[in-house]
This record gives sequence, C-alpha cells and structure tokens, in this order.
Amino acid sequence: MKLKFVAVFTEMPNNYCAYLPDLPGCISTGKSWEKMLEMIHEGLEFHIEGMIENGDPLPEKRMSMEEAMAYHCEPLTEEEQEELSKYDFPPTLSTTFKEIEVEVAIPASADAAGFIPQAV
Repeated sequence: MKLKFVAVFTEMPNNYCAYLPDLPGCISTGKSWEKMLEMIHEGLEFHIEGMIENGDPLPEKRMSMEEAMAYHCEPLTEEEQEELSKYDFPPTLSTTFKEIEVEVAIPASADAAGFIPQAV
C-alpha cells in the first residue's frame, strides 16, 4: 500500500534534516542530501510499519502542503523558546516542503483486525 506525507526538509550549515509533521518523532538527518533522503524514507517506512503492528491509527487526514508550511512556521511558545535558548543553533539556510511516498506491507494480523490505513 502506498502512502504519501508532506515532509519538511531543512539545510543546515553542517547537514540536512527532514521531519514529517503528521508523524511526531519521525525525523532524520544526514551529512549529504542523498543520505538524508535515504534515511527519511527508511524512517517513514519503519514508523508506519511500527504503528500498524502496534494497532495505532494513522492520521486520517494528512496535512496538505499549505498546512505543513503553516505548522512549520508557527511561533514557538515561551517555554520552547527558553528551552532552545540553552543551545547555540546556527540559523537555517533553507527549508523545502515536498510530498514523499512510502510503500508498506499490511500485516495479516492488522488486515484481519480491520485496520487498513487509507491509501492515497
């Protein structure tokens, strides 16, 4: 089954980073663009398969590109700003938004239980 999610890609001075706003915790970094792309695809596949195996529901409505942009650009709370101020983060050089697709196998146990995520 093929699923699509919007990913946020950020170029930093020393590496590249990607995360999926629909799937908190699904994040990847890499020293090169190619390595980061490879890692975020692997991370997405692993994340989705884990959710299915655990019986966790996938987001029924996935973010649109516009929603992902708004999510990424939301101002930080005072607590988040205070926490980040402890670190010396370099400024982001560029950010890109793009849909990525993953093909996942639905385990027989999930299929038998009626848990089949909505394909796109």
